Amino acid sequence: LPMAFRDVNARRHIGLQQLSSLASTGRTFLGPMKSHKFIVDESTNQSTLICSAVRLIESLDLTSAAGQLLNETIQAQNKEFKTGMSTLLFLVGAWSNAVVECLQQNVPVPAIVSVMSEGLKSCCERVQCLQIPIHDLKKELCSSRVRPKAFESKTGQVGCDGLTNPQNLLCFQRDISAPEEVIPINSCSHQGDDCHFNKCLVSPLAGFGSVASLVKAAGDTSSSVLSGSAVIASSCITQKLTHSRHFSTLGKSCFSSQQGNFQGYLSGPSADPCGCCGLEHLAMALSHGNQTSVKLLQRIAAYQQERAECSGSSQINITEIVTCCVLGLPESYSCVSPGFVTLVSPEQATVIKHFADKPLRVLLVDGDLTEQYRHLGFNTPRNVRTILDHPNPQEGRAGDGWLSRMSDILMTFEVNLVLVKGNVCENFMERCIASRILVIGRVARDVLCAFGEVTGARAVTYLSQLNASCVGSGARAELWKASDGRAMDLGELVPARISAGGIPLLTAVLTTALPSKVQLLEDQFWTLLCRLHHALKDGKVFPGGGAVELLCLSHIQVLAEQPERLGDDKAVRGFPSPWLAEYKSTVLQALASGWKRYLSVVLCNTARARSELEACAAVDHHLQKAAACGSPSAYILGEFRRGSVLRGGSDPFPDQVTDLKVCDNVAAKMEAWRRALDLVLLVLQTDTEIITGPRRNQLLNSPVSSEFMFL
Repeated sequence: LPMAFRDVNARRHIGLQQLSSLASTGRTFLGPMKSHKFIVDESTNQSTLICSAVRLIESLDLTSAAGQLLNETIQAQNKEFKTGMSTLLFLVGAWSNAVVECLQQNVPVPAIVSVMSEGLKSCCERVQCLQIPIHDLKKELCSSRVRPKAFESKTGQVGCDGLTNPQNLLCFQRDISAPEEVIPINSCSHQGDDCHFNKCLVSPLAGFGSVASLVKAAGDTSSSVLSGSAVIASSCITQKLTHSRHFSTLGKSCFSSQQGNFQGYLSGPSADPCGCCGLEHLAMALSHGNQTSVKLLQRIAAYQQERAECSGSSQINITEIVTCCVLGLPESYSCVSPGFVTLVSPEQATVIKHFADKPLRVLLVDGDLTEQYRHLGFNTPRNVRTILDHPNPQEGRAGDGWLSRMSDILMTFEVNLVLVKGNVCENFMERCIASRILVIGRVARDVLCAFGEVTGARAVTYLSQLNASCVGSGARAELWKASDGRAMDLGELVPARISAGGIPLLTAVLTTALPSKVQLLEDQFWTLLCRLHHALKDGKVFPGGGAVELLCLSHIQVLAEQPERLGDDKAVRGFPSPWLAEYKSTVLQALASGWKRYLSVVLCNTARARSELEACAAVDHHLQKAAACGSPSAYILGEFRRGSVLRGGSDPFPDQVTDLKVCDNVAAKMEAWRRALDLVLLVLQTDTEIITGPRRNQLLNSPVSSEFMFL
């Protein structure tokens, strides 16, 4: 087989350079003030607006092997969490640059791989002390809304104290049997108000019903994790995080007039001090500035809690939620509608008008409704995708015989509504419309299951399998109406709502007048929904605003100064001691540089620093203060509560105070770190790129042919 190959050149590793170049395109996605990008299709001259790493990578020309691995990594993160992709993309680039610098200093590849892997593992263990239990967080967020005294900023905003008040939520504890560790009184005396944790080491946690944790300061660097402990003592508050995830400004909570819509989230009066179920404040903390999606999620949570009859369920059921994007209306028309809202053609809308309030007999089809459709078996092979159903266009035209037989079957069983998981033959659709039978294709499996449960319908693969027991009843169809009560007729596609008595299905109807924003709005909604889902699933969250990354930086500095602490990995222990002493500090500093660049870019993107140099100086300043304090974790949480985590010298709102609490998902954040480093180290360990097929001949005549050896 003719082929070409080239050495990736260990000193300037080509694969790592490709990763760095691709990752640099997503730099402006970090932080709450994301810069949008237009993706223009030159073949159609159509454009779409994106603001996520997933859509960016999907739009790039990923012909290189490293680019394809990057795409697979981001898609895996998106499939599991739907959040953390921008962090993953940026860290891939930052760590790729850091590894290249290590290679240029002649650090051996095995040392880079082993030390970086162990360093990240140690950091993931270290930041566990910052995890905030959801149960305590919800009660704190709610109690901050009903606290009689609040701080008022110069802009007139009123902010309630939250995680930052020494009277509340001073400590969290995951294991009350953990040994007590106390901060020495003089450990932070030179820091003044920045570090007076010694004044409030133990507190009864008046609104929380749990035992306070005790915090360690002087020995904070002696172990990666404080066994059984969670979070630390607090300092007094003067400022708060003021915009979404990292530092901008928001007004009052958008729920101020809607708190009464929620049912009790936890049983018992003490669990719900502000009269809401606790989810609205948690959703705001995880929203990172996306208020439109928060309002929709509030209504979804209220509906699901009402259905649960205040059972205390702590989960959001995302299988009962779908989205429908409606063009031609302002975004203020976005709402949550019970049932299944979808877009239909004007001809189908005519059929729906004929139904009026008539109960419909419903049929569910688990597959395509075409003459040529054949399912792949009940155990569908993975990674099998249909590229083209009908290679011959003439063969794709349904015969009159098949159309007549299928139509007769539906009419025999008096079916009015057919929901199809896959595609529907156009000719069959037209014949059904003429017979006043509504057929809707591309319906999600969860929607089919929901209708099956409430109507008694059983899904079939082929219409020839249909019998009386498979047909359900009680479904209804109508044209979807906007908030002002008008049924919408938007021309090419018309929104319609299909429902049934007792169906738990909810549709988030996302409206916009700009076609290019459709994908953006849908991505933002699902991101917030999945953040809330995973936060409830994990039972804990991280404080946002760069607190976790700052603790990682501080911890790495300690490890670099005390390299003997990093020795759990067998590969590391196998290296000679002088060899470790020579390279370990260099590699750990390279690992830390990824988080430092992350924080610096966020400061620049949010206008908290005029330049990356100023941002780096601000980060270094906080690292020095954390080290001097004696307890980096206590210092960082104190700064988080004060609202000044990584606040730069160019802060445009130095005196701003707000009641906004900002949180991040635990599992999603740490998995993004792991995936980013795993990808970088995987590419690092490749030494040859082998090219086969037609591209080999193209390279033979290209300017870069001198880099390849042709066989």
